[in-house]
Amino acid sequence: MGANASNYPHSCSPRVGGNSQAQQTFIGTSSYSQQGYGCESKLYSLDHGHEKPQDKKKRTSGLATLKKKFIKRRKSNRSADHAKQMRELLSGWDVRDVNALVEEYEGTSALKELSLQASLARPEARTLQKDMADLYEYKYCTDVDLIFQETCFPVHRAILAARCPFFKTLLSSSPEYGAEIIMDINTAGIDMPMFSALLHYLYTGEFGMEDSRFQNVDILVQLSEEFGTPNSLDVDMRGLFDYMCYYDVVLSFSSDSELVEAFGGNQNCLDEELKAHKAIISARSPFFRNLLQRRIRTGEEITDRTLRTPTRIILDESIIPKKYAKVILHCMYTDVVDLSVLHCSPTVGSLSEVQALVAGKPNMTRAEEAMELYHIALFLEFNMLAQGCEDIIAENISLDTLIAILKWSSHPYGSKWVHRQALHFLCEEFSQVMTSDVFYELSKDHLLTAIQSDYLQASEQDILKYLIKWGEHQLMKRIADREPNLLSGTAHSVNRRGIKRRDLDIEELREILSSLLPFVRIEHILPINSEVLSDAFLVSSL
Repeated sequence: MGANASNYPHSCSPRVGGNSQAQQTFIGTSSYSQQGYGCESKLYSLDHGHEKPQDKKKRTSGLATLKKKFIKRRKSNRSADHAKQMRELLSGWDVRDVNALVEEYEGTSALKELSLQASLARPEARTLQKDMADLYEYKYCTDVDLIFQETCFPVHRAILAARCPFFKTLLSSSPEYGAEIIMDINTAGIDMPMFSALLHYLYTGEFGMEDSRFQNVDILVQLSEEFGTPNSLDVDMRGLFDYMCYYDVVLSFSSDSELVEAFGGNQNCLDEELKAHKAIISARSPFFRNLLQRRIRTGEEITDRTLRTPTRIILDESIIPKKYAKVILHCMYTDVVDLSVLHCSPTVGSLSEVQALVAGKPNMTRAEEAMELYHIALFLEFNMLAQGCEDIIAENISLDTLIAILKWSSHPYGSKWVHRQALHFLCEEFSQVMTSDVFYELSKDHLLTAIQSDYLQASEQDILKYLIKWGEHQLMKRIADREPNLLSGTAHSVNRRGIKRRDLDIEELREILSSLLPFVRIEHILPINSEVLSDAFLVSSL
């Protein structure tokens, strides 16, 4: 009757397993336990030769204690002994039918793995290396010109100084903005295309052209002797972030009421401002790139260059909280989202933190911080930061955070990728979710999505049992909400005396569960005389 019913009875359904810890079957990936039906624990004794009586007694006592634990576990799960039910079902099957069942399970397992990989797919974010390649090609915010063989190469002083000892020494002798430096290279055989490829290498860590000369060890040795051997791109960019040599922009923060004063040039909060490089922030974020280009068009940039002062960008803290600024900059320079930076600077406050303290809200969790930062990343059009936040949220999915993450990711401003990961967690851990209070906080839409999945890790009997409990809980909430306010808290109130199952309206319970019960595979429930089925027939004509 279920929407996903199979040709085989019960056992052929892709959804298998239950809440039994000792005997439980899941079609899952390697990150979850996989135990087969009918696999009973065995205790093997080892012959250690002659033993002292007290040693033998201790060993026997230990095995007896372990055996009691297994017996206790079996007793506690006797109502859901799925292995026993499967053995009874398969005892009358032909070997070919059992083999077909195994093949169906194997095929379902392979399909589940493909489904998981599809849910993990997302658009590729632009890396630091790709953005640095575009920076070299499109020349955003260049501040110095290199003249080689009568050709001008606009470049960025900070990047070349951080990447190459030769340029660090050369550029220090011409500190003025827009300086023209004549290049005199001693290494023989360096022409204009090869010089451009060398600059591309300093920006990206890779040569931008196929040239057989780069395979010549002698030329490479000569280049390393003259220019020095740079570190990897990530190491040098991390050093540039830490020391901020040749910084040319500062980020400051203000509330709406202070923006006019801030734009007027108030420098009192300069110590709280963050330094950065125009080239980096414009390469990583279209928001900052458009902002800086607009300053060039309006002539503001010319004023800064004339006065030789860093460009000052005022950010509205109600949109970009100050506490996240260093995390954002760190990601721009390193491609790493490090939320630990938030808790390493206790002196750096923010408007959002003050508002939270005034409202009496508790400290934000790691997942909540990543959610807020995710919205900022979308505003800045910084996809690498956005995906890093998604990864952090997904890593923090647990029973405690599941409901909050599902609700957040369901909204239009939430992450669809995170939503898929949260639903995957719900399906994988459904047996555990059902037996916790979290289950009753699930919305009907999320519950419906879960029970429609072919890979839900729970038996149909348990699904039906807890769906009815979920419906009863929702109905009890309705009754409590309908209680007159004047009677609330009195001796006769619903909240005070509680609600009994016999008080529930079957018709109203049927209405709550009407959209859920059709997706339960009733014909797959074993045994067929299950008490759960009896309760279900009272709710709906299944």
